[in-house]
Amino acid sequence: MTQSEPIQSEATKRPLVIAIAGCSGSGKTTLARELTTQLNATLFPLDLYYRDLSHLPLDDRNLQNFDHPDSLESELILEHVRALAAGQPVQRPVYDFSTHSRVPGRTDTLVPTGVVLVEGILALHYPGLLPHYHFSIYVNAPNEICLNRRIYRDMRERGRTEASVRAQFEATAKPMADLYVLPSAAHASVTVEGTDSLDWSIEQVLQRLHKLRLIPRNV
Repeated sequence: MTQSEPIQSEATKRPLVIAIAGCSGSGKTTLARELTTQLNATLFPLDLYYRDLSHLPLDDRNLQNFDHPDSLESELILEHVRALAAGQPVQRPVYDFSTHSRVPGRTDTLVPTGVVLVEGILALHYPGLLPHYHFSIYVNAPNEICLNRRIYRDMRERGRTEASVRAQFEATAKPMADLYVLPSAAHASVTVEGTDSLDWSIEQVLQRLHKLRLIPRNV
């Protein structure tokens, strides 16, 4: 595969849009990043679309439920996914997880390649997004694995304490996952296990994409 021969949906000659969902800590982001490399894809993480909470005091921001579907600006997500699916660039927000706010006056230009990967815990939840997907993946993993991975990530990348991560997991992450994330697995084209090796998960996904003739055999 070369830059001059991008993967595209054969039906439309527009970008092939793939969704990757699963609970926080399931391994979906790792899978998405590897597929981004292998498919020369454009990665579209939903985490960057949290609503801006800069109008609230910081202590109040920390108390928000970031695992509920309303915490994401789903209207803008749909607008941007629709544009990317049509091959059009978007101005993606820049989000600061340490302050739970968007960086004012800053956006990133995202230009779609032949494949767009929409990744996030709620990527398969919003009904308006589903018609834009050509293929979808759900990453499954036990709660304890998800929690341990979330602790490691949030302490290292988001300046959180272990106690705060555990408290948030029990208060909102797990209950919201039970209500909104786990049921969305029914919309997936394939389910992979987040405890399996990354290579095996990639192989399962590529096999299905080949079988459906969504990507060339040489990928």
